[in-house]
Amino acid sequence: MNEHTDNEHSMRILITGGTGLIARHFIAAYPDYHYCIYTRNTALRSSETLAYIHSLDQLANLNDFDAVINLAGEPIADKRWTQKQKNKLRHSRLHTTEKIVELMQRSDKAPLVFLSGSAIGYYGSGLNSAVDENYGQIQADFAHELCRDWEAAALNAQASCRVVCLRTAVVLAENGGALKKMLLPFKLGLGGPIASGKQFMSWIHIHDMVRAMHFLLCESTLSGPVNMAAPQSLPNAEFCKALAKRLKRPALMPMPAALLKILMGEASSLLLESQQVLPTKLQKAGFNFSYAELDKALQALKL
Repeated sequence: MNEHTDNEHSMRILITGGTGLIARHFIAAYPDYHYCIYTRNTALRSSETLAYIHSLDQLANLNDFDAVINLAGEPIADKRWTQKQKNKLRHSRLHTTEKIVELMQRSDKAPLVFLSGSAIGYYGSGLNSAVDENYGQIQADFAHELCRDWEAAALNAQASCRVVCLRTAVVLAENGGALKKMLLPFKLGLGGPIASGKQFMSWIHIHDMVRAMHFLLCESTLSGPVNMAAPQSLPNAEFCKALAKRLKRPALMPMPAALLKILMGEASSLLLESQQVLPTKLQKAGFNFSYAELDKALQALKL
């Protein structure tokens, strides 16, 4: 069932985090829509289909939008999780989300749908088997608490519109994200599994990420948390082996867990904990992945 059957071609979308990896790809994939992009980059100039704002205070309400995509947030793994950095991670997500909800509540005609960021970190630590959106036996850690509070803030808009929380896995793209950080050691022949390599990794190709977001914009039967992850999770060692094969390099240099903890502190849990997440809601609703298998996903990237 399509919410935008008549006006989908000219959908008006507010995007926060609009100059980030996922937003850039979404806008490039769907150039016919009209975007209002919230960004801190004041050098960008508006065009006919791209309008830039540098504060949500520039908006009195959201009457002019059909949809909101909220991707704003300090990068999760760029710095050690000091208390100051944890506060920054929380504030960058919650403040923007709360402001959007406030604007929704001020609107006479709120947008039909609100896609708001989250991550598979919601499922916490200690996952020993595959889980989907119904999983509730969570061992809480910082990543879980951050995602939980971020989602709770977004769900406050449910009285105004349909809300979807994008529980996103590692996004595979050639020009940013986690994969970009992994490439250099592999290209130098210094890549390899992390710790035991037995911990599972969930991932999604950027092409499927933006296609799934568009699917969620239009599919009115879906709301609440949705796992944005390919159906095939792999142990870290197998992921590294596939990446090395794609780059025609060896993958023989393991990264010891102790060294990773020294380098990243508590944030090392993002790489050391097993995350095997299934896209049950997307698949049941009829979404088909273009890149369901890692080898094909990596081959499709210009690495």
